[in-house]
Amino acid sequence: MILIVDSGATKSDWIALTEKGERLFLTQTLGLSPEVLTRPVIEDRLANNFELSKNREDVSALYFYGAGCGTDRMQDFLKEIFKVFFPNAIAEVREDTYAAVYATTAVGDQSIVCILGTGSNCSYYDGEKLYQKVTSLGYIPMDDGSGNFFGRKLIRDYYFNKIPKELAEKFASEYNLEADVIKENLYKQPNPNTYLATFARFIVENKEHPYCKGVIEKGFQQFINNYIMQFDLATKVPVSFVGSIAYYLRDELRKALERNDLIVGQILQKPIDGLVKFHQKSI
Repeated sequence: MILIVDSGATKSDWIALTEKGERLFLTQTLGLSPEVLTRPVIEDRLANNFELSKNREDVSALYFYGAGCGTDRMQDFLKEIFKVFFPNAIAEVREDTYAAVYATTAVGDQSIVCILGTGSNCSYYDGEKLYQKVTSLGYIPMDDGSGNFFGRKLIRDYYFNKIPKELAEKFASEYNLEADVIKENLYKQPNPNTYLATFARFIVENKEHPYCKGVIEKGFQQFINNYIMQFDLATKVPVSFVGSIAYYLRDELRKALERNDLIVGQILQKPIDGLVKFHQKSI
C-alpha cells in the first residue's frame, strides 16, 4: 500500500493506493505541522484515525507533503514518528510547496507556485527544481495574505476600534472575542495559527463590505510585493495557487495579479488530486 499525503496546518488529506496505483481509500486527519505540534500530539492524530491505524503495517511507501516541513530537522522529526507508526514503510517528507507544484505545473514547465491557506508560501519552479527567495519564519512575522494573516488583522482591528461599527457588531456576534478566550487559544492551546485562520471566514463571507474589500486587496498586494516579486521572472511565467484562501477569494486574487501584470495560472483549493496523478505516473 502507498500513502500520499497533503498536510496543511489545519487538515491533512490522505489517499491510499495499491502498488498498481489504484485508489483504496481517502481519509483525513487534523494538520500535522511539525513546527507547531509536539510528537505526542502528532502521534495521537495518527492513532485516532481508524483507516490509518488499521492499515499501518500494510504501508510500504509514504509520500508526505506538509506545512512546516521545509528544513531537514523538521523532515527528520516526522520521519522518526512515521517509522514507528508505519513500521514497514519507507517515508519521504517534503514541504507542501512541492505538492502545489506537482498539482499545478507539468514537469518541464516553468512557473511560480504559491500557497494561500492557513499559512502562505511561494516558490519558483524551473521545470525540474524548486527555488525560494524567502525563508519562512512562521505565522507570527510572515504568512502574508494567508488565513491566519487575515485573522490576526481582524482581531487587531477589532481591539483597536478600526472596524466599522456595524461590521464590528456582526463580527462579535459570530465569534467569541473575549480577551481571555483569545489569549487562551493563542498562548496555551496547540495550533494558534489555525485558530487565527478561523476568523478568515468572516473576511470571505463579507468580502463585498468596503472594509473587508480593503483588507483583502492590501493583504494580497503585500503577498505579491513580498513574495512573488522577489523573482526576476515574476511577470514572465504563470503564477499558480493552492489553498482555501486563494480558492474562496479567487476573483479578488485574479484582479490583484492582473493589476500587477502577472500571468494567472491555476487556482486550486486542494492539490491532492493532482498530487495523486503525479505519483500514479511513476508507479
